[in-house]
Amino acid sequence: MKYSSALKFNAVAEWWDEYIAYDALKQYIYQLEKQQHKPTRPSTDLEANEHTSLMDNNLTTPAVDTLFVSLLDKELMKVTLFYEHQEKELFDELAALEDLINEQDAAGLTGGEHYMDYGEDDEDEDEDDEHPGEHVRFDHGSMRRTRKSSSAGYSRRSTSASRRMHRWSISSTESATRDTESNAMPLNPNQSSRAPSGSREANPSQSPIRRVRALAYKLRGMRDSAASVEDESVWTSMTDYARDVRFLFKRRITNLFVSFSSLKSYVELNYSGFRKILKKYDKVLDSDLQGRYMHEVVEDAIPFTRTSKDKLNGAINQLIGLYAKCVTSGDSSVALQELKLHLRENIAWERNTVWRQMIGQERRGALGSSAAIAGATVVGYEEKGLVNIRTPLGNIKLTTKLLYLFLAIAVFATLLNIKVVDNPEANKCFAILVFSTVLWASEAIPLFVTSTFVPFLLVIFRVIKADDGTVMTAPEATKWTFSVMFSPTIMLLVGGFTISSALSKTNIDRILITRLLSLAGSDPNTVLLAFMGVSCFASMWISNVAAPTLCFTLIRPILRTLPVHSSFAPCLIMAIALAANIGGQSSPISSPQNLIALQAMDPKLDWASWFTVSLPVSIVSILVIWLLLIVSYRPSRSPDGEGDIEIKAIRPNKEPFTLKQYWVIFVCLATIVLWCVEHEIESLVGDMGIIAIIPVVAFFATGVLKKDDFEQFAWTIVFLAMGGIALGKGVTSSGLLSTADQGVYKALEGKQLYSIVLIISAVVLVISTFISHTIASVLLVPIAKEVGKNIPGGDRSNLLIFITALVCSTGMGMPVSGFPNQTAATQEDDLGRLYLSNVDFLKNGVPASIIATLVVATVGFVLMMAIGL
Repeated sequence: MKYSSALKFNAVAEWWDEYIAYDALKQYIYQLEKQQHKPTRPSTDLEANEHTSLMDNNLTTPAVDTLFVSLLDKELMKVTLFYEHQEKELFDELAALEDLINEQDAAGLTGGEHYMDYGEDDEDEDEDDEHPGEHVRFDHGSMRRTRKSSSAGYSRRSTSASRRMHRWSISSTESATRDTESNAMPLNPNQSSRAPSGSREANPSQSPIRRVRALAYKLRGMRDSAASVEDESVWTSMTDYARDVRFLFKRRITNLFVSFSSLKSYVELNYSGFRKILKKYDKVLDSDLQGRYMHEVVEDAIPFTRTSKDKLNGAINQLIGLYAKCVTSGDSSVALQELKLHLRENIAWERNTVWRQMIGQERRGALGSSAAIAGATVVGYEEKGLVNIRTPLGNIKLTTKLLYLFLAIAVFATLLNIKVVDNPEANKCFAILVFSTVLWASEAIPLFVTSTFVPFLLVIFRVIKADDGTVMTAPEATKWTFSVMFSPTIMLLVGGFTISSALSKTNIDRILITRLLSLAGSDPNTVLLAFMGVSCFASMWISNVAAPTLCFTLIRPILRTLPVHSSFAPCLIMAIALAANIGGQSSPISSPQNLIALQAMDPKLDWASWFTVSLPVSIVSILVIWLLLIVSYRPSRSPDGEGDIEIKAIRPNKEPFTLKQYWVIFVCLATIVLWCVEHEIESLVGDMGIIAIIPVVAFFATGVLKKDDFEQFAWTIVFLAMGGIALGKGVTSSGLLSTADQGVYKALEGKQLYSIVLIISAVVLVISTFISHTIASVLLVPIAKEVGKNIPGGDRSNLLIFITALVCSTGMGMPVSGFPNQTAATQEDDLGRLYLSNVDFLKNGVPASIIATLVVATVGFVLMMAIGL
């Protein structure tokens, strides 16, 4: 969670304006950064007739420090003044509370003699005001509080407050006094006429029932007094009066405990705010202000001194002691437990209120993007309906996805009832294949849901055949289907997720990337190539899903300092997306399509052989696409056409590696080395999926990763791959693949191997451009395998599978072609304008896809032949 969101989440709502203005300071840091990196040419605003900027364009580090320190001083003064005011108010209330407890100790149980006499006739309110001395005395002085959300303050003692106390007592003891009232009914009703003048019993308007009830209360009070022991105090007595006293003091001590705890949290949050904003300032502006300002200024301010902290902790401990005395019969541990429970309930209530308000504002569009709440689920884009159909049960919104779903069901039902191929099982499997393909291509339902549905269809429609050609029974088909779904390939995918999560959580990926980028300098073309190389390299190890997201975060400081309408910004974003797609082919764990290809290969290809082909192919593709982008965008050119722009240099992370980071690096390197030499140790480990267990155990057993990290793995991708594997096995088992292979073989009969490679590359490129790369591999890898087996001159299935897997990653001509493109298409500037349009993808993505495919079909083909595929 970002600190700005954490601050909103943990702050006291009524004190919000008194906290450090973290968001405003952060925005000012970015303004200073932009001023520090403005071009040396003077800017002119013709409309405003201004020829100089409001701030110096060439601010030095000391000047920038001075500007920012003045803002920090104002925030620190605001925090200090508010803290002093709250501290004085709370300690005054604590002193008043101690005085009241001492007074109650002195009064003991005698204060309850006339406790139930007061207010017996609720209808006679004027008479109540004439007898203020007959009720119990609790409050003295003003007890008003300014913090309404966490303190239920007490005002001056009044007759209305006493009447509320009286009503609570009656309601709490009503059932216990019914028997006493019935026993008191035979008393002489004339007794009231002998009451002293001026007493309540002499009130002629009082009903006989009320007089009997008053007498019952008196009798019960006398009985309780007679039964009590001599050393009993108001804090231990079980009389109604003592219970009410303890209840009111309990509530007051609890409220004061919550107030002191909130003030303590206020200090801690502001201290963290100053530390974090100074850390961001040093990082963005390459300064060293944090250590000096925190030590010399912040830590000497009154709220953050050791004396103030000890004073707050002492007050909290004092309240625990008072609570133990007044409520828990001297048990401090129980008192602490109960007070913490009250504090948690208060915090939970306040946080729930704040989150509801923030999410409500976000839904109404009242908050900007900077106020987005990390981790909260906010209503997003909702597809517009084509037609609203009225039914007796309500309106049904007919959407495009719903139409595709109906279409898929209709096609599925039609294919089941017509004969496409002679084999019945193959015919049913063909219907399942088309049904799944339509759902995957249209995304009428989530991709992983379609994949999860595939095993159900395979079993229900009896598609799976045994080795002897007989159709498996449902139990046999179920066991077989689930056995092939969780294959070593899936475990390899989980191992890749584990490595990616460990590198990200320990910040190793960011450290390594910033150190590499720091070598790029300030030349736009060099920086562009450096980011493409980093994006490709990161995609190899932390997947082509996480890598572009990380890179888009790292380029924010560069984008903020670019001139308006600079072509470098869209060029850089496009370059990162295209390079991440290329990185998806560079290692076996960089994308699911590679693992699906490895699963289909026989014999399995080792990592060393994969790198021998993929790395040269990726390097050549990156270089050619880099030249394409330079020609297309001319990124180094200034927007006004005068000269070239200069890019802000990336500063490397200066923090040294920790022991945990060295451990993560060691485990990752060891795992990768074992994957590379898996063929040599196959008799020991069996498969690469077994090696993938090493990082899972090493990171989760040592606490590098937690249970929450495991839950955040991309399990939708895992289920997508499992469903794809099941469908591929079903297509093979049913005989559909062999039937389709005969048709493909006839179409390719007489063609040379390289011609087949070019045809397959073109088909794979077109399909992977419009549907998911993973789904394209699920559909096409089995076909490539069967075609390769029947090529004259030997089995070339592994070569065609390899070609298919690499070309799947080159489908990047549309905004929807792969996750990197989807992420790039959503990048916006500070004004909410998209950096890229569909024209950018058509103009650059389509040529880049064709270039990368040709590199695979030429350079990749030659290297595959060289390693014996």
